[in-house]
Amino acid sequence: MKTALFRVDGMSCHHCVLAIERELQRLPVESVQVEIGRAEIRYDEKKISESQLRDAICNAGYNVL
Repeated sequence: MKTALFRVDGMSCHHCVLAIERELQRLPVESVQVEIGRAEIRYDEKKISESQLRDAICNAGYNVL
């Protein structure tokens, strides 16, 4: 298992947190912890790549720094 930590720009409320959590939980990840300004994801690098995680956050409408 690996852990990816992303700084996320554009988040301002609990709705933002939920939007990112929903998008990431659709993927084959072990766990997701999202707070305003950051996302921490545990994942199996054999099942998904860090760039796919980054893309999911961007697809939710936020910028990864």
